[in-house]
Amino acid sequence: MGIIKAFKLGFDYLKYDEDGNVEATQRAVNDVNLDIEAGDFVAVLGHNGSGKSTLAKQMNALLIPSEGTMWVDDMDTAKEPELWKIRQRAGMVFQNPDNQIIGTVVEEDVGFGPENMGVPTEEIWKRVDDSLKKTGMTAYRYASPNKLSGGQKQRVAIAGVVAMRPSCIVLDEPTAMLDPNGRREVLEAVSELNQKENVTVILITHYMEEVIHANKVYVMDRGNVVMQGTPREIFSQVETLKKYRLDVPQVTLLAHELHKAGVDIPEGILTKEELVGALCR
Repeated sequence: MGIIKAFKLGFDYLKYDEDGNVEATQRAVNDVNLDIEAGDFVAVLGHNGSGKSTLAKQMNALLIPSEGTMWVDDMDTAKEPELWKIRQRAGMVFQNPDNQIIGTVVEEDVGFGPENMGVPTEEIWKRVDDSLKKTGMTAYRYASPNKLSGGQKQRVAIAGVVAMRPSCIVLDEPTAMLDPNGRREVLEAVSELNQKENVTVILITHYMEEVIHANKVYVMDRGNVVMQGTPREIFSQVETLKKYRLDVPQVTLLAHELHKAGVDIPEGILTKEELVGALCR
């Protein structure tokens, strides 16, 4: 079994009337099956309302399945005694870093999680040093988070999660509120953790360019997983992605249009370098 596994997972949001009775349900996740191995970099794509953020919250037991099962490191998220162990295994980074940063100084914020876990003080500071180094924020350890850029704040939020030594990190649209430079900073930090520290990464996003280095991509629509495969396999299906109201990387779209026009290049090109190489052959 992988580190994150779901079987026939379903989740309903409930609407209550004034008396507290359920008057309506809305299915947000429907019959989802996942099997994510330790060390993987997995991306979950989908337009707004597709269910991808609801799925992310299931991985951290912030939401409990309405039906089916979600396991994190072999622990069932529906079993309350496992709750805190699950949240130590699967760290969560949200869209807005201001909702996650509570310290007045960067290093204090990063050490907050381990302190709550009862980690000895000496070990906390080792973890703070290590996490700031891994996310490229050592130079800002004494700074106020309020004076950081959006990308820097998000890296502090990631460092705070890393300091708790989770087996995997779930990032729920972590770059949605950032400019291009901030997005690049965050993605570089996440990729480093995945490649050098073997931390499992689940990235929830609607930016196509962010997923080209993932091991596997899941595409969601109306609560269902409608496509899955490698980035190349997914982006080779441009017309299908358009049907699900998703764009593709600009270079992939250009290659697709050239292919349709009769140019002898393959579908599923992901980078400018690949396109130049294909055109020069």
